[in-house]
Amino acid sequence: MTQKQEESKKIWGYVLAAASIFFWGITFICTKALLTDFSSLEILFFRFLAAYIGLWIIRPKWQKTERRDNILFALAGLSGVVLYQFSENIAINFTNASNVSVIVSICPLFTAIIAQIFLKENHLNLWFLLGFIISIFGVALVCFNGKAQLELNPKGDLLALFSAICWGFYSLFVSIINKKNYDPVCTTRKVFFFAVVFMLPLVLAGLGVKNPESSMHVTVDAAINAARFSKPLNWFNLLFLGVIASGLCFSAWNKACEIVGTVKVSCGLYLIPVVTIVFAFFTLKEPITWLGALGSVITITGLFISEKKPAEHEKPEEQE
Repeated sequence: MTQKQEESKKIWGYVLAAASIFFWGITFICTKALLTDFSSLEILFFRFLAAYIGLWIIRPKWQKTERRDNILFALAGLSGVVLYQFSENIAINFTNASNVSVIVSICPLFTAIIAQIFLKENHLNLWFLLGFIISIFGVALVCFNGKAQLELNPKGDLLALFSAICWGFYSLFVSIINKKNYDPVCTTRKVFFFAVVFMLPLVLAGLGVKNPESSMHVTVDAAINAARFSKPLNWFNLLFLGVIASGLCFSAWNKACEIVGTVKVSCGLYLIPVVTIVFAFFTLKEPITWLGALGSVITITGLFISEKKPAEHEKPEEQE
């Protein structure tokens, strides 16, 4: 592959990552709308069931994989979907959404640490850490946006921290899977299959939860289901979350990780809160304060700083 082709491929990787980040930034709006009719567990289950079915429609192709690799797919589904998504949703019940957004934004750091420990990839340099600190400060300003106060709630904050660690392990499993050259769409579909299987015990447990306000509540009441599934907006939000934000975006993200590198791409996760407040400004008319705008600029600045290579890594390239 020529240098020009290599550069074009990397640009395509960044485009895929940017598209995923954009749509993931919108998911907060859709989830917020669905919470009036569905519990957090119901949204999670229907979302990834729709994603799994949608990916079969998009790519009706069976991919043969090594039997032992099913362990990797299962671990990716458990860590990146079930544990990450559900612990994040539950965390919001115990702490401020702003706290959760800031803490979950630490994902790139855990991704770098886990990659360095298990894959022996050296990412934790001075520029990466400096960019991380600057971006997290910016993300904090974006998430609080002049409206919330920082209040520590150990139970919720620790759950949010746990979800960030889970994403780091998901990134690890994706990195290993990508080296096996499987089709990214079929790979994502298989990850979602295991995620849905792991969710089934939670759904069964949710059937016994009587409190309709609980995040674990699952209803089989015919009248309630007929009412909420008769709303076109609920269908739109569920299909958007499932087919686009989960099915297509996870596939695109995994491909971007393969092209550009998991740790590099993960730094883009800092931008999700920025996308959310901008989109909320145009769709929900939620104001952007000067604090939120400043935070957006600081976040993007930190992102560029974290991408800078250390001087000792540049010198060998110049000699070549």
